[in-house]
Amino acid sequence: MKIGIIGAGNIGGNLTRRLSALGHDVRVANSRGPQTLKELAEETGATPVTVEEAPRGAEVVVITIPLKAVPDLPSGLLDGAADDVAVIDTGNYYPQQRDGRIAAIEDEGLTESRWTERRIGHPVIKAFNGTYAQDILDRPRTAGEPDRVALPVAGDDETAKAKVRALIDELGFDTVDAGGIDDSWRQQPDTPVYGLRAGTEAVTRALAEANPERPAAFRG
Repeated sequence: MKIGIIGAGNIGGNLTRRLSALGHDVRVANSRGPQTLKELAEETGATPVTVEEAPRGAEVVVITIPLKAVPDLPSGLLDGAADDVAVIDTGNYYPQQRDGRIAAIEDEGLTESRWTERRIGHPVIKAFNGTYAQDILDRPRTAGEPDRVALPVAGDDETAKAKVRALIDELGFDTVDAGGIDDSWRQQPDTPVYGLRAGTEAVTRALAEANPERPAAFRG
């Protein structure tokens, strides 16, 4: 597939490595420009591009940037993507550590990914937000292995969600359907599933045990 990755930090960089190794046509961008991605490109064979170029023709776009940077994404970012593009949002809201207070999340009760959807004008699939970046490289397993890790995946577009779940399976992880984007609070920071390295049963149980009240440490 043609895959655009916006953000070349720990998650974005390791997804670039794995997806390129699996034979996908990966274009990767960051806020500092393609010239800063030369080493990653040489290592992986991915194509370094501008943020505007990353989604063009892409069947999957991964947005893996700090939440506070989402409003700075170019207008019409996804206009040139494939008609059925699936957009993966890996973001988390860290108001005290990084992002500052976002009123729509805290006062209106929007989930982090619903807020991101509204900012970019396109539905998203929330995945990888509670995944340790190194696990993307170190913990892939073939289907059926007893220590295969499962990742929660939330989203309203069932077709896009199925595409993302299939891609995660190809990466070597099981998935658990975590519901729609309004349910994605169950996988936000400081929930039982966040950072959980476990199989489908434990992940399903952890999602069910989540509390919708936002912890004080994650309020601005």
